[in-house]
Amino acid sequence: MKLQKTTLILILLAFGLGGFVYFYEIKGTPQREEIKDNKQQIFSFKEDDVQSLTVKTKNQTLNLERTGKSDESKWEIKSPEVAPASNAIVGYLMNLLVEGKSERMISIPANQLTEFSLDQPQATIDIKLKNQKTHQLILGKPDFNRRFMYAQADPPAKPDGNVNVLLVSTDFENAVNRELSEWKQLQPINDSVKPTPNQGKPTPANGK
Repeated sequence: MKLQKTTLILILLAFGLGGFVYFYEIKGTPQREEIKDNKQQIFSFKEDDVQSLTVKTKNQTLNLERTGKSDESKWEIKSPEVAPASNAIVGYLMNLLVEGKSERMISIPANQLTEFSLDQPQATIDIKLKNQKTHQLILGKPDFNRRFMYAQADPPAKPDGNVNVLLVSTDFENAVNRELSEWKQLQPINDSVKPTPNQGKPTPANGK
């Protein structure tokens, strides 16, 4: 009798496990794919399409412009001073703009933008393309666990009714919050300049 009871329990467990696998792996797959498919590209332009960037944070406004031919293009800082820009630093931001996706989009009334710090954002990125079209990304505050941050892509000039808020990677925060010196290209040290024979030697008191 005890053996039959144990066998019955094992059979019930097997059915339970089978049901879990069925609903999770088979029935749950479309739902998980639907969540995955909700990730959408923030912008549709390509890196070579971009002519200039303006990155405005609470500390500074930085104007960057692409120079040279497409296959040999480099970035240059136009303001607050003119200097060669670090292609690696600008490239990091460009990759986020071109490849970045929103994890989720929520629709909220325009008067609730302040709750996401989008009325006084921590950064605004203005993008100008070679065809003269423009785009804008506004970065608000991170969410409660700092996995994502709230953002708006190409927001309406005069929001009326509901507006769309995106959840984007916090890598954007790291990409824009930099000192001016970090945006500049590091200049190589010129070892070919040698000191003159008297350089570094004390000068006699009588000048001889």
